[in-house]
Amino acid sequence: MLYYLNEWMELFSPLRVFRYITFRAMGGAFTAFVLTLLIGPSIIRMLTALKIKQQVRVTDSADLYALHGKKKNTPTMGGVMIVLAVLVSSLLWAIPSNGYVLLTLATMLVLGGTGFMDDYLKVSRKNSRGLPGRYKLLIQITWAVVVGIILFAWPASRDYAGQLMVPFFKEPVITSMSLGGALLFFALVIAGASNAVNLTDGLDGLAIGCSNSAAVAYLAIAYVAGNSVAASYLQVPFIPGTGELTVVCACLFGAGLGFLWFNCHPAKVFMGDTGSLAIGGTIAMVAICTKQELLLIFVGGVFVLEAASVILQVVSFKMKKRRIFRCAPLHHHYEFLEKDRAKLENRDLEVVETMITTRFWILSILFAALGLATLKLR
Repeated sequence: MLYYLNEWMELFSPLRVFRYITFRAMGGAFTAFVLTLLIGPSIIRMLTALKIKQQVRVTDSADLYALHGKKKNTPTMGGVMIVLAVLVSSLLWAIPSNGYVLLTLATMLVLGGTGFMDDYLKVSRKNSRGLPGRYKLLIQITWAVVVGIILFAWPASRDYAGQLMVPFFKEPVITSMSLGGALLFFALVIAGASNAVNLTDGLDGLAIGCSNSAAVAYLAIAYVAGNSVAASYLQVPFIPGTGELTVVCACLFGAGLGFLWFNCHPAKVFMGDTGSLAIGGTIAMVAICTKQELLLIFVGGVFVLEAASVILQVVSFKMKKRRIFRCAPLHHHYEFLEKDRAKLENRDLEVVETMITTRFWILSILFAALGLATLKLR
């Protein structure tokens, strides 16, 4: 919205700065950060008053309950503050009429709403089950179909919607994917990314810290994809209009930092599925719009490892009645190992969670850097 102030630059020349995506991205990140800090305490108090608390049951896992049972009174559904901050900041600093911005924000709201229903059911039923997985998957797939149809029908994106870029390749491996194939692919990306972030949300600050790394990486990717000079130099598809997603990613990063203020150990609030599904969906949508979907494998490497650990654990147990990991997702496996080691060495058990989280943050930064490096390694 502030972009339109540049139309008055003849009357006041400093207003021209609102033309530049870089300036608006910085403004968006700062606004989202401050807004999250401002609304955070009120939302936490409201969630606490409404008794919207994390559901941890001993029947889900006795071992996990022993580690995280003390968190059962921590308010959840804190992802609401992330969604609100990103929405307000993006509409303020990005071009609100930009189709890619609107589609990405709509994805955030749809998946955030799905997560909200899941969190609400967990609280109202007082268990950790929530919305059945098949219903969540149905919503994710349905929305992916809607997204695909819009991108194929919209003149601005029609020429790019069917392309498939593969890391380390200069040209699209597939230049014109069929509508059916694209819809299936988009469903895989959106459902996969949102659920992977959701699986990562198991330790204080873990999911949001890793999400911040991915947001920064796709901030750079969106800027390159929307800039003809940068896109030509790095030989990636130039897609007019996607540069505005730089602002959205910056707002997501700012909101993520603000949320981390309250979510770092010991957490005062959890994002819940409201936040994790919204964040994963937003990042997936930016990847789809910039045609760098497969780059998510690198940029979101931690999310991929977390999801893969769950899949391998389930498959191994069903086929061989054996577990590969002490506990899945992967962060719980290392949490158990480090807890056992700390007991043997008489170390403080409280620092284990922070240690695991910090190490995963480091990995997420390295994965994000690797993803960006592939843009040059072609």
